[in-house]
Amino acid sequence: MSGDHQTLALLLFSAFVAATLAITTWVSRTRRGSAEEFYAGGRLFSPLENGLAIAGDYMSAASFLGISGLIALFGYDGMLYSVGFLVAWLVVLLLVAELVRNCGRYTLADVIAARMRERPVRIAAGTSSVTVSVLYLVAQMVGAGSLVALLLGGTGQAARTWTVIGVGALMVVYVTLGGMRATTWIQIVKAVLLMAGTIALTVLVLLRFHGDIDQLLTTAAERSGHGRDFLAPGLKYGGDWTARLDFISLGLALVLGTAGLPHILSRFYTVPTARATRRSVVWAIGLIGGFYLMTIVLGFGAAAIVGTDEVRASNAAGNTAVPLLALDLGGGAGSTGGAVLFAVVAAIAFATILAVVAGITLASSASVAHDLYASLRRRRGQGQGLEPGSEGKEYSEVAVARVAAAGIGAVAIGLGLLARDLNVAFLVGLAFAVAASANLPVLLYSLFWRNFTTRGAVWSVYGGLIPAVLLVLLSPVVSGEPESLFPGLDFQLFPLQNPGLVSIPLGFLAGWLGTVTSPEQPDAAKHAETEVRALTGAGAV
Repeated sequence: MSGDHQTLALLLFSAFVAATLAITTWVSRTRRGSAEEFYAGGRLFSPLENGLAIAGDYMSAASFLGISGLIALFGYDGMLYSVGFLVAWLVVLLLVAELVRNCGRYTLADVIAARMRERPVRIAAGTSSVTVSVLYLVAQMVGAGSLVALLLGGTGQAARTWTVIGVGALMVVYVTLGGMRATTWIQIVKAVLLMAGTIALTVLVLLRFHGDIDQLLTTAAERSGHGRDFLAPGLKYGGDWTARLDFISLGLALVLGTAGLPHILSRFYTVPTARATRRSVVWAIGLIGGFYLMTIVLGFGAAAIVGTDEVRASNAAGNTAVPLLALDLGGGAGSTGGAVLFAVVAAIAFATILAVVAGITLASSASVAHDLYASLRRRRGQGQGLEPGSEGKEYSEVAVARVAAAGIGAVAIGLGLLARDLNVAFLVGLAFAVAASANLPVLLYSLFWRNFTTRGAVWSVYGGLIPAVLLVLLSPVVSGEPESLFPGLDFQLFPLQNPGLVSIPLGFLAGWLGTVTSPEQPDAAKHAETEVRALTGAGAV
């Protein structure tokens, strides 16, 4: 792109960043500074507002950049991400959303600790939540680096490096100054922009082919270099049994992982009632469903209009397929229309990344302060999970959360620079696998199993978390392949790229084993209280 066009895109970037910083500054002046304000935004958002924020939190760089890129590269197989991400919300709506809102205050650990010994449960759940959040943040960092590198002409690693650092710094500012309220409004603005931009691109793609979907798919297959195989299963996950098992593993992770994501669970506490939570999820499903249907059109549109080879040449992982599609739809490289549409799409994608990283950072810093710090600071057994603490303790937690945001941001920046050549949707799939392995089993057991014990809860978290992380480290993602993080090394022992097929059952198995071997008896009174609260909302915060 020419210098003038780069300037236009950078101005749009700057305009959005300035607007979001203005929101954050305004909220920082009006907030009360309490833990409820920082973690849950005062629980004042309407179902529509929270539904938009949930959609904004969920429709990340993996969705807008990664999924479309995978469809452009692998056709039918790339659509697994769209289907998996959407179906996952049925699990959230039917099994998790309302019950979590009734049982907790701010974090996943609140739900589990309601009927367990607090200290070990909070440490385990807090550790797991931070791990999942950091993995999710890495994907957003990689997306930001790919986007700005393309904007600046695909130059060397310096552009990506400074972009990742800049995004990390901005997310720390959003969280430390504005807390949940500012983060929520940033996500709402981003969701509106993202839906508008996606609708516009989808309409332009369909107009290019005169509304003929068959022509779109046929052209995509022709330009992909794979012919009709591009429209059939198996291009990426076909062939040997390893690839097929990877397909099943990824599907399990995507469908089950959403219900264990800390930044999604924290959104259920920002509305005043459980009914409002349920209505928020319904709004979110409608928005997310429409969005993922459009990503399919954009992915095949990129293959048909830009060409699979051109997408791969720009970014081997396919992360730049949508910006390249916008450039072509606007008139091509060197045209004013192409530059304007490219700049708008790039700014929307950048807005997507900033909003999502703010939400994830807030959720992870809340886990550090409300779960890990509180467990180490307070006496064992103190009921801070369901009882408001003193003013001084709340302010102390908020201060720790702000410091934690900076530390988590630094870790995410470092890992984002390391994983810069991987597809962002693929990276998010790893985060979903860890969430489904470590967080979902303990959450479901806590909500639905009367005899579940503290040992079972701790074993369930670590029994899913440790295998998931170890299997990723020993997989082709890290070593042994040309596209690995360390292509020059080979300590690969686990053949699958996604660990979900093994680690998710291990999480459930460890929770069951820990419970049946536990010497303690479950507290029937606490379980009855939790069950009544979960199903009726009586006594919920």
